[in-house]
Amino acid sequence: MFKHILIPTDGSELSEAAVQNGIQLARSLNAKVTGLHVVLPFHVFTTRTEMLEDTKGQYERESKIQAEQFLNVIKKTAEKAGVGCETAYVTSDHPYETIIKTAENRGCDLIVMASHGRRGVQGVLIGSETQKVLTHTKTPVLVVH
Repeated sequence: MFKHILIPTDGSELSEAAVQNGIQLARSLNAKVTGLHVVLPFHVFTTRTEMLEDTKGQYERESKIQAEQFLNVIKKTAEKAGVGCETAYVTSDHPYETIIKTAENRGCDLIVMASHGRRGVQGVLIGSETQKVLTHTKTPVLVVH
């Protein structure tokens, strides 16, 4: 059925649940996985406090370290489950577009990702990367709540 599963992660608990579910599904289907973390680029004018406190170089170094930590969770979980795994991190202002492009470019036939369940005004203002992926991709998506 599915042979290559993309698992995007933001390092959150919900994302880790999606990692666990995605890797178990891959194991049961004898599929491989690709773990992905999307780093937002550094902006001088931002509301994200970590960017306000850092220089561009500091932010990029810390983002790379954080991405590697998040992706190591996927690597180790896949290794324990005996699932083939690749990982990547990409810098982008639009994570949902990067998720979709990565799935297409790597030949993934399923995306497994978490939904943070933002609703109401918060959902409208912040938006949902998961919702954007669901709206714009042709690849099937399994959403873990």
